[in-house]
Amino acid sequence: MRVLVVTTSYPRPGLEFSGRFVAEAVERLREAGVDVDVLGPASYRHFGLAGEVGVMHAMRRRPWGGPLLVASLTRAVRRAARGADLVHAHWLPTAAAAYFARVPYVVTLHGTDVALAHRAPRLARRLLRGAREVIAVSTALAEEARALGANGVTVIPNGIELPAEPGEEVSPPYVLFAGRLAPEKGIEELVAAADGLPLVVAGDGPLRKLVPSARGFIPRPEFERLLAGAAVFACPSRREGFGVACAEAMSYGRAVVASDVGGLRDLVRDEETGLAVPPRDPDALRAAIHRLLGDAELRARLGSAAREHVRGLCDWRRITEATVAVYRNALARG
Repeated sequence: MRVLVVTTSYPRPGLEFSGRFVAEAVERLREAGVDVDVLGPASYRHFGLAGEVGVMHAMRRRPWGGPLLVASLTRAVRRAARGADLVHAHWLPTAAAAYFARVPYVVTLHGTDVALAHRAPRLARRLLRGAREVIAVSTALAEEARALGANGVTVIPNGIELPAEPGEEVSPPYVLFAGRLAPEKGIEELVAAADGLPLVVAGDGPLRKLVPSARGFIPRPEFERLLAGAAVFACPSRREGFGVACAEAMSYGRAVVASDVGGLRDLVRDEETGLAVPPRDPDALRAAIHRLLGDAELRARLGSAAREHVRGLCDWRRITEATVAVYRNALARG
């Protein structure tokens, strides 16, 4: 089986962490015996849209670039898909390219693309119905895909490599946030809720001015050290397709406070694998953080359960097997 993976986010010089979860999935598929080629941003003209912030965010500043990107991608897919049995498109823009290139494809929805779909529902329906199979990284995204008319939807979360040992929090304890500093990530609520608390922020984005102490996008080893040493991980997103950073914190046995939205619901079960709070509610967020900082036993219990939950949900072997099964179903439909 030969598969062409098409993505607008993939590691490359200067952007080593962009689309890292796609690259890891590709390596696992290759290890499973699938012949995988990758068509990433280094292989086609993307008009500056395929950067660290992601295509959906970049298109807000350069809406004119969207049609140009799809046209460029379509030409590249036509060339690269020769000899491939199937195209695996990550995000809807790449599904559009596969659709217009008239090649058989499956599409994985990650979240931001579904937000775009609601602004262009007729096009989204056409792309989803044109796919032989649809993968959603969370239950919430699967429900949205079905509402848009998708058939053959399978929930396959992002994979996480568990560290050999859970982290051991340092003293004094601190609260960690990692991600894009943007409104949809709940940065305004986080700043209000963590006022006066020991907060460490790893990330960058348009709301950087609200967090002058933010460390920006940091090297992977430093990020892992921060995860291992944190007492609490905060994920106050207003919407979230899956929540890779949240899952990684859970893999280190960290106690998590997360908004009760989207894909985070698959990860954080309130009072079981973390504390869930209403989105856009800084008071509830602050109360949950305070509760965890003041109760080491609760942190340990929730963190341990979180690690075991992620061990099962995000297991690479299970995820790879499920992805290969989707490919086989798609080829059988052909």
